[in-house]
Amino acid sequence: MTTNTNITNRTARSLRGAAIVLTATAALAGSGTAALAGDAGHDRVMRDVARSVLSVGVPGYVARVDDGRRVAVTTAGVADRATGRPITARDQFEIGSNTKTFVAVLVLQLVDRGQVELDAPVERYLPGIVANGENITVRMLLNHTSGLFSYTSDPEFFSRMEQDPQHVFTEEELLAIAFAHEPNFAPGQGWSYSNTNYTLLGMILEELTGTRMPDLVRQRITGPLGLRNTYYADPYATNTGRGYAHGYAISYAGGTPEYVDVSDRPLGGWAGAAGAIISTPDDLSRFMSAVLSGKLLSRAQLAEMKTTVELPAEFPIDGGYGLGLLRIDSPCGTVWGHGGDTLGHHSTAVTTADGRRTAVTDSTGEPAELEPNEGANRYVRVVMAADTVTICRMLGKPAPESVLADLHS
Repeated sequence: MTTNTNITNRTARSLRGAAIVLTATAALAGSGTAALAGDAGHDRVMRDVARSVLSVGVPGYVARVDDGRRVAVTTAGVADRATGRPITARDQFEIGSNTKTFVAVLVLQLVDRGQVELDAPVERYLPGIVANGENITVRMLLNHTSGLFSYTSDPEFFSRMEQDPQHVFTEEELLAIAFAHEPNFAPGQGWSYSNTNYTLLGMILEELTGTRMPDLVRQRITGPLGLRNTYYADPYATNTGRGYAHGYAISYAGGTPEYVDVSDRPLGGWAGAAGAIISTPDDLSRFMSAVLSGKLLSRAQLAEMKTTVELPAEFPIDGGYGLGLLRIDSPCGTVWGHGGDTLGHHSTAVTTADGRRTAVTDSTGEPAELEPNEGANRYVRVVMAADTVTICRMLGKPAPESVLADLHS
């Protein structure tokens, strides 16, 4: 569920291999079309981005960019390979770890209400659940400094999922997988992205409120903001409205992309509070804007959210991680947001510090291989470059030539 902003264990492995200069040929998936509003320059840039993303075998791509003056929407390819239905900007999709920003908002709302203390130990809220929980704080869960091993980093996790794709994991099962591994470091002594942290935060939220996560998201975020097409998969995506973008696991091992439609799998049954939300480009844009403009939190808690820990040098972007919020120091300027990878989607959602400009993207394919190969490496290189170009478009600046070179690699 991690992306270029936070990257799944599988994609991270591909990323490490992407430093090697590789050439690969991938089939164009579906017939690409683009529909945009805005100036001709924007049209050319985003059409180019869409073509490049589809060239690595991604079936469908959507980007919504609000540069503070106008909203431009690009769509390319198909939402469903079986029917050939074109993807639209109204289609719902799995947002993966963008969910973490929702969860962080819910926790910080409880801080505002005096029900949670950021620097209180996890043991206070979940007694007996986490070994060394008296030394791990809520803040450490939120900003990934707890040291807890991520259950998705277990070498057998995704293989186990493939053996029983419809299995709905309980929180206890996910924690058992995570806690079978030693911590990555002592609490507060490093930074390591861990979906386990957000599983625990979801448990804290449900324990303190007596309300299940799907209802908390609806009652405290999507309802007040009027996000009618955003919900927590429980465990499946069911309320798909006028359109749903299918997600595909793409195998590049044979040279030509091969696809498995994974959109019928129980996202909420393995991603949970770490990545189970379904949304649309419009809704996700409105949410991110609301967060950074202070509509969901007090000024004090927004300041806490934006207090970041610097990302390690080996992480594939420059920036810092706050409380469920990533600071991205892109070549065109600093933005705030998150990203998400599921079994079949790669998405990003970013905004400026004042929430006035936003960019949301979704690519409806994700490399299936656990180990990198030429096709998967090219996917990572091109899709990450596409994310950067989109940020630059949001900020009204040209992307560096080095990024454009990766986009066209």
